[in-house]
Amino acid sequence: MQIENLVSLLESRATLAPDKPAYFFLGDGTNISDSLTYQQLAEKAKAVAGYLQSKFKRSERAILLYPSGLEFIIAFFGCLYAGIIAVPAYPPRPNRSLNRIKSIVKDAQPQILLTKQSVLANLEERVTEIEQLKSLHWCATDTLKDDLSNQWQKIPINGDNIAFLQYTSGTTGSPKGVIVSHENLLHNQKMIQRASEHDKTTIFLGWLPLYHDLGLIGQILQPLYLGIPSYLMSSMTFLHRPLKWLEAISKYRATTSGAPNFAYDLCVQRVKPEQRDNLDLSSWDIAFTGAESIRIETFKLFSDYFRPCGFRPEAFYPSYGLAEATLFVSGGKKTEIPVIAHVESSALQKNQIIPNFTQNSQEIVSCGQTWLDEELLIVNPETLTKLSDNEVGEIWLKSDSVAQGYWNNEEQTKQTFQASLKQDPDKLFMRTGDLGFIQKGQLFVTGRLKEIIIIGGRNYYPQDIEFTVAQSHDSLKNSWGAVFSVPVQGEEKLVVIHEVSRNYQKQIIIEEVVKAIRQAVIQEHELQIYKIILVKTGTIPRTSSGKIQRYLCKQKFLDETLNNLVKPT
Repeated sequence: MQIENLVSLLESRATLAPDKPAYFFLGDGTNISDSLTYQQLAEKAKAVAGYLQSKFKRSERAILLYPSGLEFIIAFFGCLYAGIIAVPAYPPRPNRSLNRIKSIVKDAQPQILLTKQSVLANLEERVTEIEQLKSLHWCATDTLKDDLSNQWQKIPINGDNIAFLQYTSGTTGSPKGVIVSHENLLHNQKMIQRASEHDKTTIFLGWLPLYHDLGLIGQILQPLYLGIPSYLMSSMTFLHRPLKWLEAISKYRATTSGAPNFAYDLCVQRVKPEQRDNLDLSSWDIAFTGAESIRIETFKLFSDYFRPCGFRPEAFYPSYGLAEATLFVSGGKKTEIPVIAHVESSALQKNQIIPNFTQNSQEIVSCGQTWLDEELLIVNPETLTKLSDNEVGEIWLKSDSVAQGYWNNEEQTKQTFQASLKQDPDKLFMRTGDLGFIQKGQLFVTGRLKEIIIIGGRNYYPQDIEFTVAQSHDSLKNSWGAVFSVPVQGEEKLVVIHEVSRNYQKQIIIEEVVKAIRQAVIQEHELQIYKIILVKTGTIPRTSSGKIQRYLCKQKFLDETLNNLVKPT
């Protein structure tokens, strides 16, 4: 069938298989508490669209503030049916900062706020914290009557029409609204299907937040594109009880499910052997991972720990992607164990790749290959010249999945989406801001261009130092940390901020932990640390996908606004 946009895709599903289940929601992480067939979703989306069309012009923006659940999916498609540009965001949580929502509202300038009735009370109490929300039209979509679908008027939708604005995580500054079109989404869906070898037998299951690109495009749109069911659960359910994720995979025989690296570590740490023995993970053949640094140690620990219940190492699927490319950029082959590059650490610091298979080598996990018609280059970010294989540089991309730019930000759009090589100025690429290299057709991502630490003329990747710090003392192993450099009398100096595990906060000797950190970093990286700050659990700011917000940590350090410091005993 010829699909030109997401609305025609859902309409086709609702016509050909109206009663087929599309989405299930596992309210307690195990049992189905809500569901939608294709026809139910289409009709409810039309009801939302009919309401929106009666009050707003096409291309207005609507900010979506929903907790985990199927109501978000209805509202998202309601916006698509109405030609309203959806702006997904997380709902306000008690005692949590609203700074991100403030930034999104200021940038997107929405006219509409869509949410659930249960969220309205919280919003009304906190509206004074976000002045911009007062002027918006508020609507609880779960209170709309289904017969409003009769008011919906079909509109023409082209491939280049804007589907939604995906606001970036804001790891290096204020979040920016990536303009994602229907064509971008359909191209990316085709790529995900081809790379993952998904078919009609695929069963999706996930807990990733639906307002995040990995949750929305991976867990909602890919199943719809395939015409197969998707089982969804709350991210808070997973975070409180990681076992629930694995139990659901076992119960519903899910074949595709994934998360950032930290989730697999959390399962190993929190799932007890007697709980593991009741699982059957033999159906799981795509355990994708991305969004943050991918570590071979995680693969080994998870594979070894869950092998007794049927998990296979080749199920691990490392991938690379970013919002500016809609979502997916590269991934491996489904049936192959992830490729590992063994390199010389000291050479990597000089942007060189030298094979090293000794115990002192650094292992980097491949993020697979490109798919369809993508063109991916490794470029010297200073000279803007293409680099050869086994040379580290910035990752550049040309693809139909590359978004249209940043909303209302011409300068950043030009810098990021309109880059060209020095020797070919007419051919435009998107700069990812990520560093990596190509080896035998495989992409290896080594870090962020703007987050790289340069001390004494050598390059250091913050995630490598953070891993060393976390392993240096038992009180740090199950918590988060951030490292960065700051200028001190004209020289860059290293700063380490790290959480202390909750179980250790009342019994550690700070001097002992600090000494262990300094010794480990000197031994592994030959670096002196300027300052070490230990903080309580939950203090290190992270994005919705689990990325450490090093830029924000650095700002808090410079502004002296770090809170919840661990005090000496």
